[in-house]
Amino acid sequence: MDEIKPLDDLFFAQLREFTAARIGLGRTGSSIPIKESLAFNLAHAHARDAVYSELNVDKLGETLAEFEMPIVQLHSKAAYRVQYLQRPDLGRQLDETSAEILESYNRENDVVIIIADGLSATAVNHNAISLLRILLPQLKASGLTLGPLCLVKQGRVAIADDIGFLLRSRMSIILIGERPGLSAADSMGAYLTYNPRPGLTDEVRNCISNIRPHGLSAKQAAIKIFYLVQESFRRMLSGIALKDDAGSVTG
Repeated sequence: MDEIKPLDDLFFAQLREFTAARIGLGRTGSSIPIKESLAFNLAHAHARDAVYSELNVDKLGETLAEFEMPIVQLHSKAAYRVQYLQRPDLGRQLDETSAEILESYNRENDVVIIIADGLSATAVNHNAISLLRILLPQLKASGLTLGPLCLVKQGRVAIADDIGFLLRSRMSIILIGERPGLSAADSMGAYLTYNPRPGLTDEVRNCISNIRPHGLSAKQAAIKIFYLVQESFRRMLSGIALKDDAGSVTG
């Protein structure tokens, strides 16, 4: 049977330090080694589990209490997970009960932060708090007023438009689980929208992706988000017209 030569193995071992992609898997005859086949199946199982994972509302709520902010639990029009996956449109809209809850808030604010399960609640459960511990103090220190922290089940990105509009927020920031890949089932994204309102489309949003320990760190993500928030308010826009010109960040 043909196998990877030691020199090739060393070459790919060096490359693996820079990527989680499956490279240099080797071969046994005309197939890949059993170990790599099993690893692929395991990664596929993790991705499927992430898609069907649930937002840990109780634990998140307990931890979010440290920020001493109002916490609101909301739900989209998608009643259950399978419906959420089959009907993306329902995940973009608040159900009637949630809308009524938000309508009771009569105070305008600069920024509302939303935490939604998206396509990987696992990502949000693991990464949202560490990001907020860095980002929220920055937002408060800058003098911005904050709306209640919103926890949303069965939510898609655009549900932030309804929430921001009902809360009369100048900007919405939604932290949401991204579609899991075979090398990352715990990737969280952050989407910023200036002047949120129903009917917007994705070109008016800014996205910071791959927030996770082996991707963009919480510190790096917080720096980028805060920069975009400041620029968005200065220029009164978001989306494709707003570029991240802050350069690379470390940490």
